[in-house]
Order: sequence, then C-alpha cells, then structure tokens
Amino acid sequence: MKSIIKRPILTEKATLDSELNNRFAFVVDRRANKLEIKAAIEELYGKTVESVRTMTYGGGKAKRKYTARGISEQTVPLWKKAIVTIAEGETIDLYENI
Repeated sequence: MKSIIKRPILTEKATLDSELNNRFAFVVDRRANKLEIKAAIEELYGKTVESVRTMTYGGGKAKRKYTARGISEQTVPLWKKAIVTIAEGETIDLYENI
C-alpha cells in the first residue's frame, strides 16, 4: 500500500484546506484508482476516509528551452494528485514522518 501513496503535498493551499475542511493532498501512483487510494490511506494512517478526488497533471506535454547550444525539448512528467476528505473529528499529522 505504501507504493500507492508517494508523498503528501505540503503547500500553503493544501495546509489551509486540511485545517479548514479536513482535506489532505497526496501525490499518488498514476495507475491507482479511488478505491485503492482510499484503502491505502486507511491502512497507512488508520483514519476513516469519506471521499477521494483525483487529478492528473502533465500528460507528456513537450516543453522547449532556448539555450546557448540551441533548442532543447523535454517532456513534462505525468503525475496524479489525490484530495482525500477525512471523517469529521479526525486528523492526519503529516509532519510526524519527516
């Protein structure tokens, strides 16, 4: 289950969302579905998950950089983000494993 959840997202927006709405953001394996993500969070943190929302970013889009040696083309990595809503009254301490 640990391979499904790669790491938590610790940005200002994600931290504010966790404090106000009990939602936590994670970078997850892009092949994982919502049921697998829910099971992984419940096993890893021992909390009750109410809902999971997922978003896919990147998409293999090509980016060009203009350098002194000419034009360099790279692809943007494909990754998936999951927003997990935890049951009321429960919380996840994301800073305990750092």
